[in-house]
Amino acid sequence: MKKINISAYQPIVDIQDHIVFANNGNVVLCYEGNLPEIYSLSEKDFEDMHGAWFQALKSLPIGTVVHKQDIYLKKSYSSEQLPNTTFLEKATHEHFKGRGNIEHKCYLFFILTKNKALNNPKYVNPFRKISKGIVQELDDNIKSFANSVNDSVSFINNSRKIEFLPLNAEDIQQLTSSYFNGFNEGFDTDILLEKKSVNVGENHFDALAINSELCFGENVQSSKTNEKFTSDDFVFHQGFIDGLGLTLNENHIVNQIIYLDDKQKWRKLLDKKIEELNKSSNFGSQNKVVLGKIQHILDQINADDNSRIIRGHFNIVYWSKDVRELDKITSKIKTEFKELDIIPYYPRGEERKNYILNSYCCFSSNFSNNDLYVTDLKHALCLFINNTNYKSDKTGIIFNDREHNIPVLKDVWDEKKKRIKARNFAIFAPTGEGKSFLANNILRQYFESGVRLVIIDLGGSYTKFAKLYPEKYTVLRYESGKNLGINPFYISDVKDLTPERLEDLSVFLFELFASDLKVTKAQSVSVKKILRHYYNSTSENHSLEGYYNFIERNQEDLLSTLKIHPDYFNVTSFLHVMSEYVGDGLYSFLFEVSEDQTYKIEDKRLIVFELDEVKDNKEILSVMLKLIKSAIQRTIWKNRAEKGIILFDEFAKQLKFENVLESVEFYYQAIRKQNGAIGIILQSINQLPNNSTSASILENTQVIYSLNNEKGYEELVKRLNLSSHDLNQLKSIKNNLSGSRKYTEMFIKIGKESNIFRLEVPKEVYAAYLTDGQENEDIMKFYEEHHDMQKAIIQFTSKT
Repeated sequence: MKKINISAYQPIVDIQDHIVFANNGNVVLCYEGNLPEIYSLSEKDFEDMHGAWFQALKSLPIGTVVHKQDIYLKKSYSSEQLPNTTFLEKATHEHFKGRGNIEHKCYLFFILTKNKALNNPKYVNPFRKISKGIVQELDDNIKSFANSVNDSVSFINNSRKIEFLPLNAEDIQQLTSSYFNGFNEGFDTDILLEKKSVNVGENHFDALAINSELCFGENVQSSKTNEKFTSDDFVFHQGFIDGLGLTLNENHIVNQIIYLDDKQKWRKLLDKKIEELNKSSNFGSQNKVVLGKIQHILDQINADDNSRIIRGHFNIVYWSKDVRELDKITSKIKTEFKELDIIPYYPRGEERKNYILNSYCCFSSNFSNNDLYVTDLKHALCLFINNTNYKSDKTGIIFNDREHNIPVLKDVWDEKKKRIKARNFAIFAPTGEGKSFLANNILRQYFESGVRLVIIDLGGSYTKFAKLYPEKYTVLRYESGKNLGINPFYISDVKDLTPERLEDLSVFLFELFASDLKVTKAQSVSVKKILRHYYNSTSENHSLEGYYNFIERNQEDLLSTLKIHPDYFNVTSFLHVMSEYVGDGLYSFLFEVSEDQTYKIEDKRLIVFELDEVKDNKEILSVMLKLIKSAIQRTIWKNRAEKGIILFDEFAKQLKFENVLESVEFYYQAIRKQNGAIGIILQSINQLPNNSTSASILENTQVIYSLNNEKGYEELVKRLNLSSHDLNQLKSIKNNLSGSRKYTEMFIKIGKESNIFRLEVPKEVYAAYLTDGQENEDIMKFYEEHHDMQKAIIQFTSKT
């Protein structure tokens, strides 16, 4: 048995910024990678990244060693990133705490070797010849090498999909100590090198490798079919060796090491090998196979001026506390290799030690010809892993990733507008797929993070979650023959009468009495003049009826007093149309006011307008939306610094009436000046008429949520210009509504980024979002009993 005490054999002599001076004379430039999310990439994305890698690496100096290292560690989710203040936040925090997942870190090392020829003996024990080493200065040779590497990294980063950033000294030291400490946490330990296994602390290590051209099957490619998500009518892609990455779900390291050799040297060597094999090819079928493979490589080199010959080494180092588990992991990895038509090499004894120790970045130039396969750089780059875990933003709405069901924060507000110019959103899903559930989830989290919500609802889906915040919400419900208590003309002080306020009021009046006409500038000026005159002449009790009566009383000389030409304001027409809304007019009840109740909403952060009873009456709904708009402008939009969201639920029912769409488009125009967003919920995108107004709404909607739709997604793709990979993602949606971890899957697109996310919630949150059915009735019974929604939910969940 041999033992290595890493603290006595430090492999690093010095670190300057991200440049490591190793004890064996190597100089290593270290980077950490930021890769795209798993499942977010299309076949073309994989091809493009493969191309970017080739262009970036092909011109590096002869003798460079490139080492890409992907480390996968089993972890428990800590919930630290999740908010933990309110009742539902605490439930979510507890629900996910301790959930198993895989942490992935990707590193890229460029090694300038002391041994330029890279002609090592079969075994190099990196610790045996370790010297105290002389700290090298950044001489011209190193500077020139660093410049070449810098150009390469810049090229990769410019591909926009992948980003590599310099690793700082502290992180390099941490990586070194973790590697040689066998990823044991909480204690330092020795490396024990035995014939049968490599042990570091509690962990038993093993390895599998690709160390010869004979390991490879017919071909390699930049991506392959992902069998899990592919079905008869679409193909979902994954990277060629992604099955050995995140989805392996074990503690392991994938090492991809490339020796950039001199093309001419290898051409001569291969010629010589072919000559030898030609002489002996009659002595066995194996020789014929090898001859065929080497001839193929040589033909490729000769045919492609762009080809770059490399020697490569690929290995997977994996470990477990239980030595019996190692066999299971080995067979799991072998199965993945078999799917790729690759036969891995299983190193034992001395060789295993050699592979494990020399897969550390300072030592990865130590492999011998016997450990390396010869091929073209393009071939070797198919063995690069180009994606990683779902990425959490610093703040955002909690969804779940598709791999481990752990929370992922997605910043769909995008304060700095890095991904989206407009933060308006749309939710598409047929009945019964969980639209309201998803909307509740998004809005509840926005609300708890301080965003003000206005919900225009025709279905009664939000009052339950609102009741969790008794002091902060108000529900204004339309009841037949009653008003909403909103008086657009109300001012508490003469200072309220700003130019903006007069502008808003004039727009409101035109929408009522000239909704089908194009308003000219002259007409707009006229109405504002009359409004100012009305407020100057009337000191209190301002209302639509008061304004109407004022014009009626003064109709003889009103226009001449204000120097308004009769063409610009038709008094008779105005009085005739508006008579419907005052006195004993058909819709006068809408504007009857004993007092203005907008004060009810001024200090509320969650306002629900329930218009369920009015959804089939075009005229009343239209007026209601105008009243609500006036209330929003006077209260919520008064403070531009405050974030606000307006949601139109069951939007399709409102869209049956042509003027509603224009009314909603107004919100989209106005919201640009506010710190706000608009959300619409539709069963299908076809419910939006195919016209310029709808096109303008969709153009200004840059966050898209789509739940499962058995009828397909063709219209969604067409109207939203989604990519073919977006469609593949949509088609791959699968819900799981049985078992201990129930979830729904949804497609989320933020600007140009898209992926499939899951929604899994704890039982308390589930209870808060329920909108119908027996369970909902049970919760509401408990609420009637306690008049406390939190108590009702606790009582309900303790029984289920």
